[in-house]
Amino acid sequence: MENIKRIALLTSGGDSCGMNATIRAITRYAIYNNLEVIGFYEGYKGLLNNDYKMLDLSSVGGIVDRGGTILYSARSEEFKTRKGLQKAVDNLKKNEIDGLIVIGGDGTFKGAHDLHNMGVKVVGIPATIDNDIPGTDYSIGFDTALNVIIDIVSKIRDTASSHDRLFVVEVMGKQSGIIAVNAGVACAVDYIIIPEIEVDLAQIANNIKNHREGKRHILILVAEGAAKASDVASSIKLLAGHEVRVSVLGHIQRGGSPSAMDRILAAEFGRKAVDLLIEGKSDYMTVIKGMKVDGCPIDYMFDNKKEVNKDLYKLAHILSL
Repeated sequence: MENIKRIALLTSGGDSCGMNATIRAITRYAIYNNLEVIGFYEGYKGLLNNDYKMLDLSSVGGIVDRGGTILYSARSEEFKTRKGLQKAVDNLKKNEIDGLIVIGGDGTFKGAHDLHNMGVKVVGIPATIDNDIPGTDYSIGFDTALNVIIDIVSKIRDTASSHDRLFVVEVMGKQSGIIAVNAGVACAVDYIIIPEIEVDLAQIANNIKNHREGKRHILILVAEGAAKASDVASSIKLLAGHEVRVSVLGHIQRGGSPSAMDRILAAEFGRKAVDLLIEGKSDYMTVIKGMKVDGCPIDYMFDNKKEVNKDLYKLAHILSL
C-alpha cells in the first residue's frame, strides 16, 4: 500500500460524455479514502500553468449528467518538450501531489507515460468516443456517441424514406472504423465505409441501381478516416446516377448528457484509478474486459492496436440485404 495524501486529476484531449461523471467518482471516492483532491484546468496546459482548484464533495455535485468537462480540456505543444515535462513535474512536487489521474485518449496516455518516466505516479482512464484504446472493450463516451448517432440517423432515415433519397453520413473516429461499424449495425444502414476494409464504390453503385423493389432509402455510413462524405457522394452520384445528400455529424457526437452505461463505467473507472494509486501502481490504465474492471500497463497501448470487429462489419451488410 502506498502512503498517499493528495492526488490530482485532469481531463485532456478531445472531450467525451462521462468525463464529468468520472471527475465526480474520483473526487468522492478519494475523499472517502481520506485523500485530498486537486483538479487541474485545461489538461496538461493547466498543469504547466499551475492552474488548479481544490475539489471537494460540493464542487462535484450535480455534474454527473453534464456533457463536456468542468475542468475543461486543451492541447499543449509545450508539454511534449523535455522542458515542459520538467515544469509539470516541478508543479506536481510544489503542490505535494502524490499521484496523478489523467482522463483522455491515446495522446493523453502518451503524456502520462512520459510523466511516469520522470518519476510521477500516474494512472490513466480511457475516455474517448473513438473507443480506439487497446486493452479495454469500452472507453468512456463511446456509448453516448453511438446513441447520438442512432438518434440522428433515425431522423435522416425518416426524410430519406419520404423522398426516396440516398444519404451519405460521415461519423468521427479518427483513423479507426470502430464507431462507424457499431453505429452502422445499430442504425441498420445499408453500407459502411471504414479505413480498415477496402470497398468497391462501383459495386456499391451497381447495387444501388438494382436495389430491391419498395426500398425508398439508402444509407451509407462513412468513417472520417476512410473518406470524406462529399467525395463518396460525388462518386456514387456519378456511378449510380442517383441524387445523393450528405450529412457530416461532426462534433455533435461528443455532446449531450452521458448514457447510463457511460455513467456507470465512469464510476467504476474512477474507483479503480484511485485504488491503483493507493496500491502503489503507476503507468497503468483502467480497463474493462468482459464486463470486469481491471488495471493494465499503459505500455500495452503502445505495443498493440485495437482492431475493428470485422465479423460485426460483415453482419451489418448481411442484415442490410
